[in-house]
Amino acid sequence: MKQIVTLFIWIFFLGGNPGLLAQQSLLLAQQSLPDTGISGVYEVVTAVADADYGIRYFSDFGFSIVEDKRISKETAFKLYGVQSALRSIRMQNGNIDSHGLIRLLVWEQPLGRGIGYVPPETIGQRMAVMKTEDIFRLYDIFNTARENKKSWLPTYPISDDLFGLNTGEKDFFNRPVLVRENAVYGEFFNHVFFQRYGYHIEGYGTIDPETKLGTSEFTHHDFIIHAESMEEMSYLSTALGLKAEKEPVVAGDWLKGPKSVFMMEDGYSHWYQGFVSPNNICGKLKFFIPIGDKLDRSQHQRLGELGITMHSFFTPKIEMVHQNVLSHGFSATSVIENEFDERSFVFSDNAGVTWQIIEKKSTKNTPVKELKVELSN
Repeated sequence: MKQIVTLFIWIFFLGGNPGLLAQQSLLLAQQSLPDTGISGVYEVVTAVADADYGIRYFSDFGFSIVEDKRISKETAFKLYGVQSALRSIRMQNGNIDSHGLIRLLVWEQPLGRGIGYVPPETIGQRMAVMKTEDIFRLYDIFNTARENKKSWLPTYPISDDLFGLNTGEKDFFNRPVLVRENAVYGEFFNHVFFQRYGYHIEGYGTIDPETKLGTSEFTHHDFIIHAESMEEMSYLSTALGLKAEKEPVVAGDWLKGPKSVFMMEDGYSHWYQGFVSPNNICGKLKFFIPIGDKLDRSQHQRLGELGITMHSFFTPKIEMVHQNVLSHGFSATSVIENEFDERSFVFSDNAGVTWQIIEKKSTKNTPVKELKVELSN
């Protein structure tokens, strides 16, 4: 018989601590958030030099084109502050239209190469996370490309019991409940993949059976930022209405998941904090502030350069969110129609993170709001 366990879960690259679940639940309950109707991360927005390559690449991960528009350099400058004509391609994984999409920006005249192929935990780096049915197949694909002198750096998949759900003596019949995860760093894109064993979370990673590589929509997003403290990200709650999953914590090389995924050298650590929409368990955000000397490429983390340079949310209350952002002292564009004829605005925070807020009343896919772990062993 399947067992259902309802939890507020801290999912932190195999560094979760089940002893903190009660504390986290209390933190979420105590937060007073503006009712903005904000989504989880709707899109990861990445600029590519070659549209055909980008479309083909993400198609293999299950994404297909749902919007494809071109705008003049005058319109692009008004929307994004970049004086270049733009082709913008929105791609969706399967039927999931509520979160986890990707938008490819093809600038006629890019401003630069972006963050590029750099070591893990380079400041300014962004990573997008998806579920897979076969993490070792993906590891072999990227590792083979690396062996053939392509700029990919895959970490070896590592497993752990994230939620403390394993009990009793382990044998063939009492099988482990685990997640296995790895990162793939590249010039073109930075991935994190995860595969679940012995459990399922509805609404958090949906794999279309026709997908060539057996992969889902993007479930969450990682940001390596330059900031004095996580207090600089508190506006995500007070202005946008996102829940902080727990208080900021220091995590590092003593946790085997972060050590492996971030390829941490001995003695390194980072501050971590996660945020989640009250309206969707998926589309989460994870922020990391490295402790110790790290390469800083954040000056290239700007619209107009190649790579991941923006993320979007949607809300039915765009004027409210726009006013909240302005009241927090951020500079934002006016609410105007974007390339897809959606009312929207763009702003950047003090840590160099850029957001587009889009007005949207509803989606075809109904997002899941309550996180449930369903054991399947």
